Amino acid sequence: MAGLRVLIAGGGTGGHIIPALAVARELVVRHGAEVLFVGTARGMESRMVPEAGFRLHLIDVGQLKNVSLLTRLRTLFCLPRSIADCKRLIREFKPDVVFGVGGYASGPGMAAAIRLEIPTMAFEPNAMPGLANRLVGKRVQAAAVNFPAAARYFRNAEVTGIPVRPEFFTLAPPPPSPRHLLVFGGSQGAQLFNRTLPAIAAALLEAVPDLTVLHQSGARHADSTQAAYADSGADPSRWQVRPFLDDMPARFAQAHLVMARSGASTVAELAAAAKPALLVPFAAAADDHQKRNAEEMVNAGAAFMLLESELAPDTLLEVLTVLLNSSERLASMAAAARTQAHPDAAERIANRIAALAQRNSGRK
Repeated sequence: MAGLRVLIAGGGTGGHIIPALAVARELVVRHGAEVLFVGTARGMESRMVPEAGFRLHLIDVGQLKNVSLLTRLRTLFCLPRSIADCKRLIREFKPDVVFGVGGYASGPGMAAAIRLEIPTMAFEPNAMPGLANRLVGKRVQAAAVNFPAAARYFRNAEVTGIPVRPEFFTLAPPPPSPRHLLVFGGSQGAQLFNRTLPAIAAALLEAVPDLTVLHQSGARHADSTQAAYADSGADPSRWQVRPFLDDMPARFAQAHLVMARSGASTVAELAAAAKPALLVPFAAAADDHQKRNAEEMVNAGAAFMLLESELAPDTLLEVLTVLLNSSERLASMAAAARTQAHPDAAERIANRIAALAQRNSGRK
């Protein structure tokens, strides 16, 4: 569609902004679109959007979930001003579609578009939609979701998946031996993982004789995690602790099993890479969405889930030992994970946005 203009509203975390940027690139390449982002100064979009070469308009909007009453009241007080700011931006930019990706700025941006009768489309990566998407879900014209369970919260929803880097879809399976466990706690690490894995390291390496472990700890806890492994008595040639992991597709390629949180982007990468997983949902995640994500992968046969309350050393040792010593089960989980992958997610979402704009072009 010639002259397509799209306003992308939202951000906050990488799980919101990374897929949004992938869709933005597809809109530019496939549809010649002009794309403008609206976000907040404290979200990851403040750095990532300009680095990707897109324009970003900042608004002031706070949190409503998992915050103090004072913060919630301050956010509600400022919300009309945030919506008014988004209205002014929409009148100036004149988008054909407003695409809400969740996060702080998504609510005001989508609310402004709905009030101005601009076509809107929501993106929901989690099995349980966030507050902003639940509030506007039945008022948008279309939605793209990652899990079928989320579709009921929206009008005209389609399961498109989450955009994931192409490299994840082309990984060859690792050789049968030596077996390799990747422990990945996200960019900041997971303190629960950092405490529990070293406590069972020696016993796990004894129970799985050819096993090696790569543990991503986060920068703040790298030294203490390294020391805990060293103190465990586990063979130092068979484990590594890293504060960060670069080239994640390559790290996934080496793994026979991945132990991780169950944020939407992580789950999508596991599916794309066809990796069996032991998922431990972050208990404090808003709306318990990580547990919902993990349950979807468990129901598909692609993962095993342990709640934080269940992550006692003895339990973790038993689960990891059983999984890592069963090549047949790991192969079955890998095949099931692949069925949850969506290699054309960014293209499908961009095409839906363009089609929505085309259908509504007569109103202009």
